[in-house]
Amino acid sequence: MANITDVAKLAGVSHQTVSRVLNDEGTVRPATRARVDAAIRELNYRPSAAARALVTRKTRMVGLITTGAPLYGPASTTLAFNEAARAAGYRVSIASMASADRAAMVSAVDVLLGQDVEALVLIVSDYAVFDALSGLDVTVPLVAAESSGRAGFHSVSIDQYSGARTAVRHLIDLGHREILHIAGPTGSVDAAERERGWRDELELAKLPVQRPFVGTWFPESGYTIGTDLIRRRALGASAATAIFSGNDQMALGVLHALTDAGLAAPDDVSIVGFDDIPEAAHFPPPLSTVRQDFTDLGARMMETLLSVLDGRPAVAAEHKAPELVVRASTAPPRS
Repeated sequence: MANITDVAKLAGVSHQTVSRVLNDEGTVRPATRARVDAAIRELNYRPSAAARALVTRKTRMVGLITTGAPLYGPASTTLAFNEAARAAGYRVSIASMASADRAAMVSAVDVLLGQDVEALVLIVSDYAVFDALSGLDVTVPLVAAESSGRAGFHSVSIDQYSGARTAVRHLIDLGHREILHIAGPTGSVDAAERERGWRDELELAKLPVQRPFVGTWFPESGYTIGTDLIRRRALGASAATAIFSGNDQMALGVLHALTDAGLAAPDDVSIVGFDDIPEAAHFPPPLSTVRQDFTDLGARMMETLLSVLDGRPAVAAEHKAPELVVRASTAPPRS
């Protein structure tokens, strides 16, 4: 197996020069750097991460904490962040857990800090995670994908609040005057922001705001809620004519309930989802929804992390607005 001395000999330079190239120091001339890079490729040299860390005092490793079920949005963000980290030359150590209780969080943080990670990244779903972290002595920077703007860490997100308002405004512009909301689980950061957007847009239009129906993010809860609404005759021309669903999967459950009852969207009820999962365009009917760019979110998280680690001024919390995608599940209400 080739070592740094072999690379230096083949490239005709000192091993200190090879070290500077490996550590991406800017003091090496381009022609010399090219010779070293060519030697590394020819010898298939793989530098020791432990040895590099001893020299640079940097492990080029970040810890990633994820919680909750493996839903499309968090899973896509995790994948995108991992790709962005790899492209930047960082390794990612992941701690995934279903529960966000304090004991689990303490254990995850201890394990990751024990690996000398340079920063912690949070892709989490519940306020409980931030409550658990608030009392911990975390000595590395924190970067989180969350949209509530809580203090104590660098926040990068997709603006759930404005996305919800855009979805509800679309239904109002179509002529709907009673718009129900199926929310995500209590305690979810994203669910709270989407519910807040729904409520504020209705209040701005001086339309009635009913108590939201709380789901689980999964289709089964949408089906159960939809079935109950149909049984109580709470949907249709003489009742609510539109539903804003907290995500696409619960919207799928509502569509299933409508089909079972001999009803359909958008003839009887218009439905807007959230996320634009790959299947949304193929629902019966194709679902109007709010599209989130999870690839961009993962990349922006890594950009923020690099800025913090490089000692550059941290940018203000960045919350990009998502995009409304109009498909066949929404239309003006029938007279």
